[in-house]
Amino acid sequence: MRKEYDFASGRKNPYAGRLKKQVTIRLDQEAIAYFKAISPEVGIPYQSLINLYLRDCVAARRRPRLDWRPSGSAH
Repeated sequence: MRKEYDFASGRKNPYAGRLKKQVTIRLDQEAIAYFKAISPEVGIPYQSLINLYLRDCVAARRRPRLDWRPSGSAH
């Protein structure tokens, strides 16, 4: 392996902007704590773990179970 590399003629990945998009999302403390707790076990940062889990849901076309009812519901 070289001690130094010359990136002067290098260029940015033209697809990098499409790979990930930064968003703001509100998550429960319990959900964050869960992913943070298992992060060291699997050796993946917790934000990456959340992303992997969501991607797995997309790939499996898994939909969330919605067992809650909005307040004021007559059901």
